[in-house]
Amino acid sequence: MALTPRLEIRQTQSLSLTPQLMQSIKLLQLSHLDLNRFVEEELLANPLLERADPAAGTGETEEGVPLPPENSGDVTSEAVDPDHMRSAIDIAGELDTDVANIYPEQVGQDSLSQSRGETGSPLLAGRSEGADIEQYVAEQVSLAGHLHEQAGLLVDNEGDLLVARNLIDNLDEAGYLRIDTETLARQMGTDIPHIEAVLARMQKAEPAGVFARDLKECLALQLREKNRLDPMMEQLLERLDLVAAHDLDRLKREIGASTEDLAGMLEDIRQLDPRPGRAYDGAPLQAVVPDVFVTEGANGEWQVELNTDVLPRVLVDRAYYATVTGQARDKKEKTFLVDCLQSANWLIKSLDQRAQTILKVATEIVKMQDGFLTHGVSHLRPMTLKNVADAIQMHESTVSRVTANKYMATHRGVFEMKYFFTSALSSSDGGEDASAQTVKHLIARLIEKETAQTILSDDKIAEILDRTHGIEVARRTVAKYREGLNIPSSVIRRRQKRNAIPTG
Repeated sequence: MALTPRLEIRQTQSLSLTPQLMQSIKLLQLSHLDLNRFVEEELLANPLLERADPAAGTGETEEGVPLPPENSGDVTSEAVDPDHMRSAIDIAGELDTDVANIYPEQVGQDSLSQSRGETGSPLLAGRSEGADIEQYVAEQVSLAGHLHEQAGLLVDNEGDLLVARNLIDNLDEAGYLRIDTETLARQMGTDIPHIEAVLARMQKAEPAGVFARDLKECLALQLREKNRLDPMMEQLLERLDLVAAHDLDRLKREIGASTEDLAGMLEDIRQLDPRPGRAYDGAPLQAVVPDVFVTEGANGEWQVELNTDVLPRVLVDRAYYATVTGQARDKKEKTFLVDCLQSANWLIKSLDQRAQTILKVATEIVKMQDGFLTHGVSHLRPMTLKNVADAIQMHESTVSRVTANKYMATHRGVFEMKYFFTSALSSSDGGEDASAQTVKHLIARLIEKETAQTILSDDKIAEILDRTHGIEVARRTVAKYREGLNIPSSVIRRRQKRNAIPTG
């Protein structure tokens, strides 16, 4: 059969991901913080987008997303009004002292009074912004900055100071030195005794325990600072593995300590900080803001509503579009405006669709986990992405994206939506399957009730769960859940109870 070129027409169906569809999928999995950052970028890039005016009240426009009601109330602006704020110079004048003595962090910065005119009004007339309150907040001191201030007092010459600065730069967030002296000596072109000598001086810095190379040295530095590092304590630090295993009988024999002496030394160790550098962790704490609120209604049913405070409020400025379209000079400008209009409309549609999808998924989760909301974690049902996806007629990947980085606030606390999706453990009596979270809760409760004479092994816990709760679970599964709860083995728990050593 001869090969000859020919033309054919075929009609096929296929699913293609357009840029707009990819954007909608991306918005689904963003947290509210990432979503607001994304919207801010779109507001800068698209001249037809603008933030909804909160003063416009409630309602829904053709161009924008629903506008939730704003909290109305008389809020005084004196806290941020420059005319009502007392400057650092005024306060220092009343106390007859220098500004640097009261606000050392303000040295080198323009004070509030220097930003006003002679009449006391702001130089930038017509602006409604008040003073920058952030300039009056003390700067968060980092561990490195704190140690650099002390380095000049602990070493004598420029060469030692250079070594000290390199030691500081090689500390981790916990305050441990993560480079060996041999490597540092080779990098700086000096000898190991020189590095060791500077390190010994820097280990006297505050907080006590920094520049340690392991846990034993960190604890020793803090004990030396408290004058508690005697020979018996040094022997105990050499046997921290026995302390971790709570093998106190062997520990007493090896260091030759009495029960009272050992209890006192262990109490001293518990008061130490194994990570001294964490006090200077400058990372700000991010509060978890829920995306969905679940409350109990008057008729006893659960009500699910979105947290509108975290939803971006944007709309399309069609009046501006009509104005600039009439002034467009060429086809290129008109095409640009049309693209901006389509992009803005699609963004608002995507935001609205995202909010509706989150609400739909959250409502189905609440419906399936009614027992958890009513009775607690012991009634948490096993639930998978497929269960929710089939109920709301969506794909599992969509449900997975919606529940990622989203939080639900209930009267039992704030939970990540992923928390409610747990695997199922079969029932031994033919009843309803149990959730993995429920089994973990039951294991923790059984262990909490233990005494020194009734320590439960993993096999015994599995037997109790089968006999009293009808949950069929293997010993290795109990061990896995127990380790996930940071609960030690039965051997260590028996030693803890027998020696009355607190688990914390």
